[in-house]
Amino acid sequence: MSMRAVIIAGGSGTRLRPLTYNTPKPMVPLFNKPFVQYQIEMLRRHGITEIIINLHYLADAIRAHFGDGSALGVKLFYSFEKQALGTAGAVKNAEEFFNEEPLIVLNGDILTDIDLGELIRQHHQRQAKATLALIRVTDPTSYGLVFTTTEGKIYRFLEKPSWDEATVDTVNAGIYVLDPSVLRYVPRNEAYSFERGLFPLLLQLKEPFYASITENYWLDIGSPSKYMQAHSDILKRLVKVDLDAQEVSPGIFFGKGVDVDPSAELRGPLFLGDGVRVDRGAKLNEFTIIGARTSVGPGCSIQHSLVWEDNQIGAEVNLSHAILGHACRIGNQTRIDTPTVLADRSVLETGTLLG
Repeated sequence: MSMRAVIIAGGSGTRLRPLTYNTPKPMVPLFNKPFVQYQIEMLRRHGITEIIINLHYLADAIRAHFGDGSALGVKLFYSFEKQALGTAGAVKNAEEFFNEEPLIVLNGDILTDIDLGELIRQHHQRQAKATLALIRVTDPTSYGLVFTTTEGKIYRFLEKPSWDEATVDTVNAGIYVLDPSVLRYVPRNEAYSFERGLFPLLLQLKEPFYASITENYWLDIGSPSKYMQAHSDILKRLVKVDLDAQEVSPGIFFGKGVDVDPSAELRGPLFLGDGVRVDRGAKLNEFTIIGARTSVGPGCSIQHSLVWEDNQIGAEVNLSHAILGHACRIGNQTRIDTPTVLADRSVLETGTLLG
């Protein structure tokens, strides 16, 4: 009997709006793949090939894209929430798919290359009922702190402490190994969270409850700035992921069928997706990510920007720190000089200035 994983992917992605009005957060593109695919691939690398995805917001888009998971070498199951049930309630809702083995549980907005094998090993070695992955943070006052003994046993949680109270820097990474038996404490069909419900209860009941601190890369991609950072960090090789592209020169990655005019200048690290066309005299600078089938007009200058698929960018456009959703139309001589996020199918007329 093999271990299974649950990816909590039902959230509405409010912090990423307007990008998530039409695209569920697990499906926002990270380079040329939906974000949740990176989590599926990470699980597969660790030998976990039976994966339950919890769905709620725009659920059909996720199921239609991945189907049964066979194209990725995994078997996918889907659990649907009629109403938002919180983190623990969402996992409880998927109970019909569990077996007797411990579960890996992942929040659906975490980019990481954590060693799941080590987390699982510690869980078994300690005969734990629950094991949390923890990360260290520089500003612990923005998080819920997790206090552990030298043996890794959890003895206290503290939400958003003051600096005087923040005597540790370890916080919940949103990655767990759980014995399915602990879910008997979670009410069925009610909103209930791990962080404020089940985990404090496990402490109160003195269940074997442990943590493992990871030094691996970890990022919550749930805001536009962090979403952009995820792309930059991958281009800087700070996190180990499978990037399906060819590195045509150091730090410059192309998908299939990319067409770049010989007079265009490329300064990496950057990424151009399948079928991207870059016209004469364009300058694409560091941390530019251009999605598939997008055209970049003559004389454009783009840097530190993320452009989704099927965009049309006119002549002499200057983009800096911009994120463009699907199928936007950017008129000639438009200039964006301030952090800006455009919704799908946005249209900026010729000469628009933002910033």
